[in-house]
Amino acid sequence: MPPILYTFRRCPYAMRARLAIDTALTPVHLREVKLAAKPKAFLDASPSATVPCLVTDTQTIDESRDIMLWALAQHDPEGWLDMPAEGHALIDLCDGPFKHALDRTKYATRYPDEDSITHRAEAATFLSDLNARITTHLFDHPTLADAAILPFVRQFAFIDKPWFDAQDWPNLQDWLARFLHSDAFARIMPKYPTWAPGDAPVTFPAAAHQAH
Repeated sequence: MPPILYTFRRCPYAMRARLAIDTALTPVHLREVKLAAKPKAFLDASPSATVPCLVTDTQTIDESRDIMLWALAQHDPEGWLDMPAEGHALIDLCDGPFKHALDRTKYATRYPDEDSITHRAEAATFLSDLNARITTHLFDHPTLADAAILPFVRQFAFIDKPWFDAQDWPNLQDWLARFLHSDAFARIMPKYPTWAPGDAPVTFPAAAHQAH
């Protein structure tokens, strides 16, 4: 039986896990979770009760980056793991300071004692640095870092897309646009019904993609 992936379509952590599983052509049974009504099977599986969560015959992987590394260890046809150590440092910055600022920009009402404009400026510093780094990708070919960071750049961009588009970040904006129009993005973003016990398995990636 394939591993089980508990996921939520719009969550950037879950998106990057699905991107790695998609490129690795490693089939899983996808279970879309409603975060407001998490099923018992998911809560029993996930120590943190957060998506994504991958359950295999031998282990439960509860961190998105670890799920990416697990998938690419199975198969890495595009060489995503062929990445300088600096790539891991960029992911750390994304998951740490940038995500902190992103949340306080996007969900400002949750943080009434903090200034969302200040946090937007902090996030913009990270994005400006990415823009200066990008030619076509963060490095000389697509890597784990691109797939791990792009879903969060997408989330930030759509907080205020006109503002994002008005920034002097042509490389970053093109990088994001190519991602949003890519076949990979289309493959990871179909709308699946919320999973319930007894439902027929949903295989991801789709069989037609796996055949390639």
